[in-house]
Amino acid sequence: MSNPLLIGFLTMLRKETVRIFRIWTQTILPSVVSQTLYFAIFGGIIGSRVGQIGGSSYVAFLVPGLVMMASITNAFSNVVGSFFGSKFMRSIDEILVSPMKPWVMMAGYLSGGMVRGLACSAAVFLVSIVFVRPHVAHPIPLVFFLLITCLIFSLAGFLNGLFAKKFDDIGIIPTFVLTPLTYLGGVFYSLDALPPFWRTVSYANPVVYMIDGFRYGFTGMAATPVLGSAAVLSLVAVLLIGVNLILLKRGTGLKN
Repeated sequence: MSNPLLIGFLTMLRKETVRIFRIWTQTILPSVVSQTLYFAIFGGIIGSRVGQIGGSSYVAFLVPGLVMMASITNAFSNVVGSFFGSKFMRSIDEILVSPMKPWVMMAGYLSGGMVRGLACSAAVFLVSIVFVRPHVAHPIPLVFFLLITCLIFSLAGFLNGLFAKKFDDIGIIPTFVLTPLTYLGGVFYSLDALPPFWRTVSYANPVVYMIDGFRYGFTGMAATPVLGSAAVLSLVAVLLIGVNLILLKRGTGLKN
């Protein structure tokens, strides 16, 4: 292997992946525990009273939303935590003075976020099998929406890490932005059950399209146009890539 760019990317990918699985009790286990409680309480206790949604049991309806919730929070937190940690410890200086291109460095951090997001999603999906036998109707849309969601929130985490100046700055977005968007994104309820006004408001939430498209992969039913959602999310990913690269080349958040 003689390509220095590929070597640099694979080195960062290995570093991020090893860290994720070495401290799995901090990176993967918390999502498994919290989502298991959601399955047990909402799916087992409340779900018996809710009945069916769209022809599926309530616990089966929860599976796509809870899997997606795990991917969103973990992809974001892994990138922002790892990237800002490198800034804070000044270990990122070693990367900045190396021949590594900015896009390679960004790809290395993003790959770590996607690995953690996918690992936590897989763990939560395995937990869901204890409560219900999930049925996959359309595997290709399912995989696409999972990957594009992990990518978008990895990019969002990188953007947050660029502007963060202290550890408090990396906790604001998850608490005041990600949590409301996720809980109001249709994880626990169907958009069809909302009054017309609140249903219209929900369409302004990008997480709605991620969860709805991912749920389409399981159930074959969607409240939003699947192809349109895929196109919009792809555009968002491209825009975030462009913004992050521009800021990274300018040295935003890296030059003191």
